[in-house]
Amino acid sequence: MIHTEDIFTISSKKDFEKLTLKVFRYQFDNNKVYNEFCTLLKKDKSNVKTILDIPFLPIQFFKSHEIVSTTNSVQETFTSSGTTGMQTSKHLVTDVSLYEQSYRKGFAEFYGNIEDYCILALLPSYLEREGSSLIYMVDDLIQSSTHPDSGFYLNNYEDLIAKLIALDQSGQNVILIGVTYALLDLIEKHTFQLKNTIIMETGGMKGKRKEMIREELHAILSHGFGVPVIHSEYGMTELLSQAYSLGNGIFECPPWMQILIRDTEDALSYVTNGKTGGINVIDLANVNSCSFIATQDLGKKYPNHSFEVLGRFDHSDIRGCNLMVL
Repeated sequence: MIHTEDIFTISSKKDFEKLTLKVFRYQFDNNKVYNEFCTLLKKDKSNVKTILDIPFLPIQFFKSHEIVSTTNSVQETFTSSGTTGMQTSKHLVTDVSLYEQSYRKGFAEFYGNIEDYCILALLPSYLEREGSSLIYMVDDLIQSSTHPDSGFYLNNYEDLIAKLIALDQSGQNVILIGVTYALLDLIEKHTFQLKNTIIMETGGMKGKRKEMIREELHAILSHGFGVPVIHSEYGMTELLSQAYSLGNGIFECPPWMQILIRDTEDALSYVTNGKTGGINVIDLANVNSCSFIATQDLGKKYPNHSFEVLGRFDHSDIRGCNLMVL
């Protein structure tokens, strides 16, 4: 049995490694799909001795299988965005309180007390569909901020422009979290000079604009909002935790989440720090689903456990979670 408090009180590398192996054993025993996947790779509890021995389930399995490690009933089903006819991922969440603890504690880890901020959300493509885990998280952060001006904006750009200017000029700390194309739309309508506002992009052109490399995108957004750096959030439907970048596209994880970079030619081996490969994610908050996900994202890891997202493997579906093409 995995205790929730053990996940969110990790304080050392040893704690993380010990709990990660415990979660592997638990999911091997209780997740039928993951068990079969491990068995195909000839991996089991007897020969998985370190984190590097753990098999990572390809993220595509969330499109074709029910990935659960418990018999408890499903409380929330989060679905990925996708164009018409595209098969979407489904994340069956049996304990939504784990998700809530993960994003609340994760936010506090990087930004401090949520009540110090007014949260403005410009997430039109997510608001217009059901089942978005991002909307669930941001809605809760808006409520938790307790600021009367916190809220969602759909296509009412003029109201958002006026609100953003007034709040920033009053000295209020603001976080504007937005899908990339909508942030670009906003600065085409008005150029800002913001002093007390963090701009956080969640990625995703959603077919609305051409994809661009991060450096170009962030330079345009920095100029348009008048801020020195652009923050980013790295999360996805299939996970319950997020990594954050406080600028320059360098992400860091909360203590219960970690990134490994796999070799693009051999998915069962890893590359050294600074080399490009596929991003594998360990998300211990995802204990009731699968904590070991092989994404279709390309990235690099650095010695302090920070990482960079560089793009996607060729022929992968375009998705909305902070992904730029190479």
